[in-house]
Amino acid sequence: MNMKKIMVTQPALPPLDEFIPYLEKIWDNKWLTNNGPFHEQFEKELAQYLGVKHISLFSNGTLALITALQALRITGEVITTPFSFVATTHSLWWNNIKPVFVDIDDKYYNLDPKKIEAAITPQTTAIMPVHVYGNPCDVEEIQRIADTYGLRIIYDAAHAFAVKKDGQSVMNWGDLSILSFHATKVYNTIEGGAIVCQDEKTKQRIDLLKNFGFRNETTVIEPGINAKMNELQAAYGSLQLKYVDSYIAKRLELAKLYNSLLSDVSGITIMPVEEGVSHTYPYYPVRINTAEFGMSRDDLYFKLQEYDIFGRRYFYPLISDFPTYRGLPSATATNLPVATQVSKEIVCLPMYANLEFEEVEKICSFIKELAKK
Repeated sequence: MNMKKIMVTQPALPPLDEFIPYLEKIWDNKWLTNNGPFHEQFEKELAQYLGVKHISLFSNGTLALITALQALRITGEVITTPFSFVATTHSLWWNNIKPVFVDIDDKYYNLDPKKIEAAITPQTTAIMPVHVYGNPCDVEEIQRIADTYGLRIIYDAAHAFAVKKDGQSVMNWGDLSILSFHATKVYNTIEGGAIVCQDEKTKQRIDLLKNFGFRNETTVIEPGINAKMNELQAAYGSLQLKYVDSYIAKRLELAKLYNSLLSDVSGITIMPVEEGVSHTYPYYPVRINTAEFGMSRDDLYFKLQEYDIFGRRYFYPLISDFPTYRGLPSATATNLPVATQVSKEIVCLPMYANLEFEEVEKICSFIKELAKK
């Protein structure tokens, strides 16, 4: 094939010439990290953009997850999903917390609230759900369960940047929400992350923990970590905010095109979007029914690579299948039938702001061609 390679994702970068004045300011200030002027500016701008009260910037999303668990003093067991990126569960492991896997729902692939209560034990202290592919979890039902059993909720919202439900930011649910600004995300600061919290006191604790536990120059009040975002990332993030709406608008157009071209292909389920949700399409997942489509997800995945189209089997394998976690009592396929099935059938097709409409048309025509065979 004489096509350029189409990768599953590609970072959206702001114009280089617009970034140079930001760099010149940093060079003039000689202030590279430790709450510099760009850090302070970006934190305020981001909170305003997302419609949240308090936000703490981090050098990456994984350190934000690890710190969030420390901030709420979570111990014992935490109920979470096997259908996510490994960082979700790794953050528990690093805090010496036992992950308890609960199955997902068959429509949005989020933690299934109907399965949560059965997994609660006297050791359970929190629930860590993920807004998978940016689809908001059943936040009301999860909150009800948490209130009933006195549990904390930490949302892994790495996929849910700028997602709103009924006009409200999904970041405002739960005790804490964690964001990732990794290069692969809808909005990136190259690497980066953040914790959204609901009150000033919690923010102070989070800010303390991400900077070694320093209260002042001579006082360290607890063992913190170094997870601060530096000035270059913050400046870049500030500039990115001027462009993120255009990135999201383009993703919505691409998703619309994908939907129109694939909705009538037998054996393909496209991702539904709940009514009242403003989506940002961080991914474009499709689910392949082998019998109806005529080939398995894996066959399609490898066949597309022959056309230089690189999707991603996301999430496969399940976190619960990795060596670290597969020995846990909750990690069995019988406990996780839906997640096990979905992980064998899901593939994310290319989706990024610089993807051309013609490229989407090509991808879909190849898929249709393969379906006919």
